[in-house]
Amino acid sequence: MKIGVVSAPERGETDRLLSKTAQALETAGVRTSGIVKVLEHVSEFENGCDMKVRVLPAGPVIKITQSLGQGSGACRLDPGAIAESVAQVENGALHEAQIFILNKFGPEEVAGRGFRNVIGEALELGIPVLVGVGPASRAEFDTFAGGFAETLPAEADAIRDWCLNTVQENAER
Repeated sequence: MKIGVVSAPERGETDRLLSKTAQALETAGVRTSGIVKVLEHVSEFENGCDMKVRVLPAGPVIKITQSLGQGSGACRLDPGAIAESVAQVENGALHEAQIFILNKFGPEEVAGRGFRNVIGEALELGIPVLVGVGPASRAEFDTFAGGFAETLPAEADAIRDWCLNTVQENAER
């Protein structure tokens, strides 16, 4: 059971690293599953809290945030869109994947929903997991992972190498 965790200190850097890693792995012929942030999407909100994700390996792209109106400070995550993302992954290439990538273990996963069960299913299938985790969710993620997660440096080459090595180790078993 392999879980790699990325927690870059700069805002948006974890998303960038995981999206670029997924792209590099796909280019190398690695079969991926999961979701990554669409980096090209420009937020309509000043705080940048507007997001689209791409279901790996080949789409679709799903907007997982919702507009709550001017001045709203509430969480903009759209639970319905998250559920759609989860269903797309579960009904997609998960069983054929060599690695599962989740852009963020966030509020939905902390609450026991979102991709939490998919992470467990991937691990049960022997598929390594690469996940982004922010400071707000780290304690809950660490409890969920039960000490099995390996924190990776927030460096593109190190993350890619961990993924490729992990996939290769799995293939040799």
